[in-house]
Amino acid sequence: MKDCITTILYNRQMAPGYYCMGLAAPGYPQLARPGQFVMLRVNQSYDPLLRRPFGIFRTGTEGLSHPEMGPQDYMEVVYKVVGRGTRLMSHLVAGDEVGLLGPLGQGFCISPDAGGAMRDAVLVGGGIGVVPLFMLAQQLVQRGVKVHLLLGGRNCGDILALAEFERLGVKTSIATDDGTLGEKCFVTQLLKDALQEFSGVQVFACGPTPMLQAVQQICVAVDVELQVSLEAMMACGVGACLGCVVKGRNHKEQRPEYLCTCKQGPVFDARELAWTQEAQAPVSVPGEDRL
Repeated sequence: MKDCITTILYNRQMAPGYYCMGLAAPGYPQLARPGQFVMLRVNQSYDPLLRRPFGIFRTGTEGLSHPEMGPQDYMEVVYKVVGRGTRLMSHLVAGDEVGLLGPLGQGFCISPDAGGAMRDAVLVGGGIGVVPLFMLAQQLVQRGVKVHLLLGGRNCGDILALAEFERLGVKTSIATDDGTLGEKCFVTQLLKDALQEFSGVQVFACGPTPMLQAVQQICVAVDVELQVSLEAMMACGVGACLGCVVKGRNHKEQRPEYLCTCKQGPVFDARELAWTQEAQAPVSVPGEDRL
């Protein structure tokens, strides 16, 4: 984990309301794992006071902003403009500085024999929930796993990073609520159809809590392993404030069990969680700042 001031390399609009920010991030290509996140302080004042959590979209080493200086490590975060913090971020430009804390949290667990026992992987993303799935897809493809990406959104403007996944050779299916792109249905319907086709499959999902709950019910019904990346508001990112806890599967009023999303997650084996409406209340998204 590193806590530093870093430089913005670029800040590009991907779609209306969505941006991709590249940051100088020494060591991140070696350190960051799929599903981890960072905390960003968007300026050096106390307004806004708290850092914001953002999932790591990808990392790499390239000669980006100053080719004459040689290759440099970088990281990308993808975010949606919703609140004050992300509005400020959307106006930042190359050369501006932000505070960077990370990489943080527990990422996706990829079996050492991926490509053997797990021949197919189904990735389910809802809106900005596609962010942590890209690095996961990269690593699965490298291990010989056939990756199927299912993306859902309210409309075509919520479907992100299609070209990036296509360059990996990932098969992609899309569902939108209004039918402006792909099929007019929920992404969970695509999941039901996909799970009828494969054997030796594992599911990885990130998105709004109601979507994750529906995905969990589908996977339980057909006895398929599921890992979920939870979306939570985080004040500290390191497990100190306990502001992002969720209930574990053994939670009881007399004997509570709470899991800290930022430290024990954000990625969990779905069997570790209590999947009830009351246990996992809908929360904000890393990348969707509501403060």
